[in-house]
Amino acid sequence: MAFLRRLLPLRPSFLGANYAYGGVLGGTCNEFRRYSARVASEETRALKFEDDQLPGDEISEIRREFNDAKQRFFKIPEGLKDMPKLNPHGIYVNKNLRLEEIQVYGFDYDYTLAHYSANLQNLIYDLAKEHLVNELKYPETCLEFKYDYTFPIRGLSYDQLTGYLLKLDFFGSVEPDGCYFGRRKLTNKEIRETYGTRRVGRDYAHRLVSLMDFFCFSEACLIADIVQHFVDAKLEFDASYVYQDINRAIQHVHRSGLAHQGILSDPHKYLVKNTELLRFLKMLKGKGKKLFLLTNSPFYFVDGGMQFLLEDSQDHSDSWRDLFDVVIAKANKPDFYTSDHPFRCYDVERDTLAFTKVDALLPDKVYYHGCLKSFLQITKWLGPEVIYFGDHLFSDLRGPSRAGWRTAAIIHELENEIRVQNDDSYRFEQAKFHIIQELLGKLQATVTSEQRNETYKSLLFDLNEERKKIRSSMKKMFNRSFGATFLTDTGQESAFAYHIHQYADVYTSKPENFMFYPPEAWLHEPFDIKIMPHNVKVPSSLLKTG
Repeated sequence: MAFLRRLLPLRPSFLGANYAYGGVLGGTCNEFRRYSARVASEETRALKFEDDQLPGDEISEIRREFNDAKQRFFKIPEGLKDMPKLNPHGIYVNKNLRLEEIQVYGFDYDYTLAHYSANLQNLIYDLAKEHLVNELKYPETCLEFKYDYTFPIRGLSYDQLTGYLLKLDFFGSVEPDGCYFGRRKLTNKEIRETYGTRRVGRDYAHRLVSLMDFFCFSEACLIADIVQHFVDAKLEFDASYVYQDINRAIQHVHRSGLAHQGILSDPHKYLVKNTELLRFLKMLKGKGKKLFLLTNSPFYFVDGGMQFLLEDSQDHSDSWRDLFDVVIAKANKPDFYTSDHPFRCYDVERDTLAFTKVDALLPDKVYYHGCLKSFLQITKWLGPEVIYFGDHLFSDLRGPSRAGWRTAAIIHELENEIRVQNDDSYRFEQAKFHIIQELLGKLQATVTSEQRNETYKSLLFDLNEERKKIRSSMKKMFNRSFGATFLTDTGQESAFAYHIHQYADVYTSKPENFMFYPPEAWLHEPFDIKIMPHNVKVPSSLLKTG
């Protein structure tokens, strides 16, 4: 797991109150740059202090600033209302993308075209724990476990040596408030004893397993519950075997068809109908674009789901397959991108596979297996003119990005996280956090180690306690256990954000968000923020002047 990269000078795609979409329109961005420049100037003036002051005077001055700040912590300043809002339905750009150059649109099925309710995680969790008990002979008491939707987030890592569930930042350091052993949060001392400076080095990274797709919610929760069960029962266990068994159970749920059967048996419970999906696909067809479906799911499952999703669409009476030029099921991604497996034609009526060689991919047929090499040879679709949409960063997007396709990551939780960031209460906490950070930096830069008396220690303690309280408040607005998917508690980008930046040219919450952009739009890579285009720093000066 390589976490080292060169920081790119990026600019966020900010949107005004009317949600001008995704940085295509530049007026709001220019306004924000002027706004940021004014804020930076104010902050620079605020941080200046006299060189001839004594250390005791400096500590007293910082204490006074701290007390003044706390008085302002009771009321959200009016200045927050002037800050640009981010668009929950926007497209966020890591690499420049000209939509007019895209001629072919490819889609994964699960969590890309098909949206699922939270009930699916309960189903996968329950089926997996039953497999652990019935087939792998785990204690029957495990059947009493209940899926906890408030516990996991996407992008966690599991340490197969220690049994810890970790949240890592962009550079591979352990988030101090996001490390769990079972359901118990580890202390900073325990984290330091295991990981030292908290940076996970290359020699240790191979022991970590990344939990990146949407199905990992059930997996992460089951890992924590099983580990906690063994700890409570005072049973010795090997952390790597726990992961292998749980992963085997999760894979069994998918490959055996148990999850597919459960979903199709009650689609209203598990599938979320999307009225915009058909309109988006038909819009692409109307503009002369080629469409293909490339999924690991079997055809019967995709067919049942698509029929359900589109059954209420009044302007579509034909088969959903008419929307696609090529339909490929059971593609076995990510091996699809590197293997030499041939395509096989699937007989929908007989549920059989033909043995004859596939020389053409026809719109009225369904194909199984295959590989990228054959796909490109048959279709003649060049890499840069193809964009592929998927939710799994490794299975869906890593292969296409290396093959020259453009990639779009579908991150459903992006909508909620942006709405949290847009909320004045979150931005208020973030501004407070930056004030405390500045005061801590000022205190530690001003007073030498020989001058750090009890007054200094008291102020340092109070500042750190205030910082912990603010961090905890921001974290709980996203997820009580691990906080935000894209950010750590200190505002750094997460390891999940790293992989998004590495493998996704653009990312958004749903494919149909592309309908809000003109077909000739040029989506620009931002240039004046640290990493992720949808993250924004709220300046501390808003509280100093508000």
